[in-house]
Amino acid sequence: MSHKEGFTAKGLTFEKLAFGLETAFSLATREAGCFYPWFTSKEKAMSRICAITGKRPVKGRNIIHKGQSKKSGGIGLQLVKQTKRVFRPNVQRRRVKLPSGQVKRMWVSVKAMKAGLVQFG
Repeated sequence: MSHKEGFTAKGLTFEKLAFGLETAFSLATREAGCFYPWFTSKEKAMSRICAITGKRPVKGRNIIHKGQSKKSGGIGLQLVKQTKRVFRPNVQRRRVKLPSGQVKRMWVSVKAMKAGLVQFG
């Protein structure tokens, strides 16, 4: 039996799940005992990317050191831990006047605003 047939047998159609109805999804996962990783809250959120400069969130690490530096008489700094993190750009949703004269709301980085790359409408 395929996963589509299992949902129709429970009274839920696969099309309801495809449109992202969270209530249908939670019921189906509880009853059928399955998990679909593409239904996550992170994917539903609109990504914050600057329409002018293309700035976007970048993955990185927090690096933790311990010890005393050699300059101040120690044996140097040792690496203790690296935790993953995300560097998010400072983008804001603003009304921008396009070259065609049309006014549209879009995500714009503050760096682009300060540089004067954007005309506000």
